[in-house]
Amino acid sequence: MTRASLDKQPHEVASMFDGVAERYDLTNDVLSLGQDRRWRKEVAKAVDARPAQKVLDLAAGTGTSSLPFARTGAYVVPCDFSQGMLRVGKRNNTWLPYTAGDATRLPFRDDTFDAVTISFGLRNVQDFDTALREMYRVTRPGGRVVICEFSHPTWAPFRTVYTEYLMRALPPVARAVSSNPDAYVYLAESIRAWPDQPALAERLREAGWSKVAWRNLTGGVVTLHRGFKQS
Repeated sequence: MTRASLDKQPHEVASMFDGVAERYDLTNDVLSLGQDRRWRKEVAKAVDARPAQKVLDLAAGTGTSSLPFARTGAYVVPCDFSQGMLRVGKRNNTWLPYTAGDATRLPFRDDTFDAVTISFGLRNVQDFDTALREMYRVTRPGGRVVICEFSHPTWAPFRTVYTEYLMRALPPVARAVSSNPDAYVYLAESIRAWPDQPALAERLREAGWSKVAWRNLTGGVVTLHRGFKQS
């Protein structure tokens, strides 16, 4: 199976996620020690989807992240560029409008969505600055973006322990539960190489977003970033 490299060639990343699609949700639950469920709840609160609003869920994978938005009565579009992920999602939730799409070239019109969100996917986009601008383009004026991504723990001793877990413990655990453990070696490497909280906030501002703010979860292991498109 494919393991993407840190230059994040789109075909490599898509193929890698195709290869882990069948057990992706289970593997994430195990590797995060169940924290992924809490993180999804916090994303849902931050997005604050309302009935009849349109929500774009990017890098939605199998659509697990889209379900909380749908339960509010919002119209949610799960979008991903991994055909394997989309197939698994469509099999499990046939009623969701799964859409194949690249975050750097979104197949939607300007000013379409009330909210755009992406969880643990921006890190896998080769040119994420272009993706941030595309998210801005398809968001209606007054709308919002919510990004949930692995980040940098704020407490130095914990940051050291966390880095050791990523590089030493995560790959062996992945071998036990994942269909493609090499994908989780890439995961660990890509997390270590990702910008910290202030740096990502600045990239959001450069893409046009205003009122940019972030909130750390689990001591900064994960961070929620939010921004708004001016009316």
